[in-house]
Amino acid sequence: MDPNPSNEEFVHIENPSDNDNHLSESIVDVANELSEDDNKNDDVAERKELPEELSRSVMVLTCESKAEGGTCVVHLVGTAHVCQESCREVQTVISYLKPQVVFLELCASRVAMLSPQKLKVADKLEVFPGSEFRVAFEEARKYEGKVVLGDRPVQITLRRTWGKMPVWHKVKFMYSLLFQALFLPSSEDLEKMLKEMDDVDMLTLVIQEMSKQFPTLMETLVQERDQYMSSTLLRIAKEHNSVVAVVGKGHLQGIKRHWEQHIELKDLMELPSQKSTVSARKVLASLGVAVAGVAIVSGIYLSRKK
Repeated sequence: MDPNPSNEEFVHIENPSDNDNHLSESIVDVANELSEDDNKNDDVAERKELPEELSRSVMVLTCESKAEGGTCVVHLVGTAHVCQESCREVQTVISYLKPQVVFLELCASRVAMLSPQKLKVADKLEVFPGSEFRVAFEEARKYEGKVVLGDRPVQITLRRTWGKMPVWHKVKFMYSLLFQALFLPSSEDLEKMLKEMDDVDMLTLVIQEMSKQFPTLMETLVQERDQYMSSTLLRIAKEHNSVVAVVGKGHLQGIKRHWEQHIELKDLMELPSQKSTVSARKVLASLGVAVAGVAIVSGIYLSRKK
C-alpha cells in the first residue's frame, strides 16, 4: 500500500540561506518527513490567540493530535491571490503565531511560485499572482518552520477538468480563453480593477463566472480541491500542534465543511480514460497557462459585465 496516498509534499527548510533556485531539490516525501522528523517530539509552541485586527480573514479549526498537548490549532488565512493586503495579512499572522507548519495551496509542480515570477500578466501588476505564498514561505524561513505543499497535483486537476468537459465545451473554452488573451488590459486599467475587488478571491470568482458556461469547472477546480486540501491539512494537523494554512478565500468554507469528514482521496486522484488523455495531451499546457494566468485577468471582465 502506498504510505502517502494523498501525495502532499514538504518543502523542508534546513538552511534559510539556501538559494531559491534549488527549491525543487528540497522537496521530500511527507511520509518520510513525518516518520523521521516529527517522532522526535518537537517542542510545543506557545499557544497564541490572534488579536482581533488580525482575525478578519482567518478561520480557526481544531483537531486531536498525536503531538504533545493532544490538540492542533489550525489557522486558515483566506487570501485574494493578487492583493497586497493579503500578502501583509499572511506575513503578519505567520510572524505572530510562528506555527510549526505553514500549509500552502500549491503542489510540487507549482513550487516555482515561491520564486519571483516572470509572467506576461505579472509584468502588469505590482503584486504577482500567488505572491502570498512567496511571503508565507519567506516568513517560515525566518524561524525554520516547515512548509507543506498541500494542494492536489495540478496535472491531475487539469486532466480531470478536461476529461469531464463535453467536446463542444472544450472547443468553446479554448477559443474563449485564447481570444481574451489577445486583449489584456493596460496596467492602469488592471490596477484599477484590482483595487475595486481588493477583498475578493479573484481566481475563484472567475471560475464561478466561467462555470455558468462550463459547469464542470467549479466541480474540479474548486469543490474537489476543497476536499483534497481539507483531507491533507487534517493529516498534517494530526501530527503537529500548530498550523497556518494559506489558501484562497473561495476555499475556506469548503475546507471547513469537509473538516474531519471521510474523504476518498483515491476518487479525487482518479484520471480520465487513456482515450480522453491522448486527445487532450496537446492542449493541456495551454489550458494550464490559461487557468493560471489569463483567467485571472481577462476573466475579471466577465464578472464586471454581469
